[in-house]
Formats: sequence, C-alpha cells, structure tokens
Amino acid sequence: MVNLRSGLLLLAPLALVLVASFAIPLIMLVPTSFREYSPGHGIITDGWTIRNYLNILTDDYYREVVVRTAWLGISVTGLCLLLGYPVAYLIVRGNPRWRLPLVMLVIFPLMLNLVVRSFGWIVLLSNRGLINNLLIDIGLIERPLKLIFNLTGMLIGLTHIYLPFMVLMLVASLQNVPRDVEAAAATLGSSRFHIFRAITLPLTAPGIISGSILVFVLTISALVTPRMLGGPVYQVMATLIYDEYMQLLDWPSGAALSFSLAFATVLIIWLSSRMTKRWAGLA
Repeated sequence: MVNLRSGLLLLAPLALVLVASFAIPLIMLVPTSFREYSPGHGIITDGWTIRNYLNILTDDYYREVVVRTAWLGISVTGLCLLLGYPVAYLIVRGNPRWRLPLVMLVIFPLMLNLVVRSFGWIVLLSNRGLINNLLIDIGLIERPLKLIFNLTGMLIGLTHIYLPFMVLMLVASLQNVPRDVEAAAATLGSSRFHIFRAITLPLTAPGIISGSILVFVLTISALVTPRMLGGPVYQVMATLIYDEYMQLLDWPSGAALSFSLAFATVLIIWLSSRMTKRWAGLA
C-alpha cells in the first residue's frame, strides 16, 4: 500500500501536466466541433450539427487528405524501419570502434532545430537545388526533377527527421536480446541468417512495434516539415487543421479534424501497447 501511494505521488506531477496540456484542451474541442460555421459571415452559430465529422468521411477532399496522411505515415515508418534496423544492429553488434561515431551520427540531427533541417532539405531538393544541379551537370537529366512540394519531398524529409527515434528504440531492443541464446544456436550449427531470422528478429519485435508506432504517430501529426516540403497545396491532416483554424477561420471543422486525429493517435497507441504486452507474454 505504501509503495502504491509512493508511486501515485511520483506520477502526480506528470499526470497534472498531461491533464492540463492534453486532456483539458482536447475536451474543450468537443463542443466546438459540433457547432455550425457560417462562411459568409465568418461566425460560429449556436446551432449543433454532426456535419463536421460526416465531412471527414464523405467529402472527397477530406478523404483524400486522410488517406494521404495515413499513407505518408506508413511509408515513413517502413523506410525508417528498413534504414534504422541495420544501423541499430551495427551499433549493438558491430565493431566497437564504430559504435561511438554511429551513435553520434544518429543523435546529432536531434540537436538541430526542426525548421533548420527542413530548410536544409529545401536547399537540396528544390528545382535549382544541389541535387538537381548535380544531376544536370553530370548529364543524367535534362530538366529538374520535382522533388519538393509533393509526397517525395515529405517522405525524404520526415524519414530523415524521425529515423533517430526508430534507431534508438531498436538499439534498446537489440541490447536486451540474450547473447547466450544466439551462441547456443550457433553451436548447434545454425547459420547467421537463421539465427537472425529465428531468434534476433522475433525477440526484437516489441522494439520494432514500439518504434514503428512512435514514428507513425509523429509522422501523421507533423506540421512544420509537411508545410515546408509539401507546400500549401499538398495537404496532410496537420496542415489542413492549421489552415482551417488560421486561414479559413472555420474552428468547428478544425476542431472536428483535431479531435479525430487525436482520437486516432490515442487508439493507435493503445492498440500498440496491447500488441506489445501480448507479444511479450508469448515470448
């Protein structure tokens, strides 16, 4: 009982911060999301409606943005996993001399401001950026490739930004894999590939799930990088919510989109937690 009380006291400050910064603003969005907005007058009426939520499911433009956001999250998560797992494996199992440089290479981008990193990709990917100029100079292309203000630019930028989170999650998971189990399998004649497929990969599944969910949630809720690399036309949910609030002044629609995105994020986190616990129980 004493330990439980001490644990609750330790969690109380964090709980207060979460309630004040997340729960209360989210609850305040609910009544606004059911209000009606009068575009011609620019005011929020006193009427109640569920049209703001129905538009997310029925309006072609909203559905396109939702699907694009989900596909962007899945694509960035997949790329981060494919690129991050080998890096994490080299950090944990590779040559110790390269461990510190690899760790610094992973952590260093986190020390730079998000806007600075996004501007850096604009310099690289724009029509007259370094990449297009290099490809034109060496004769591989005749006209600039469109690498920005589309899905390609956002994929590259968001993968670069969230790759360190995936690597750090996988490093922690790989460090928990018992070396003696792999050594026993090698002694019994298993190849390195079979050891990786049958032992290492399954035992790191919780880290893969946690890292994938973290990257996916961060990607679908990202605002700055999609706005800078996707432009004002190539919208995702976060940029659409920003425009609904700040440009169109349609707070009810923005609140409905915000609440829907927050609900989807919490649901994904809850499902991932259940999956991780179930996998840990099976292991």
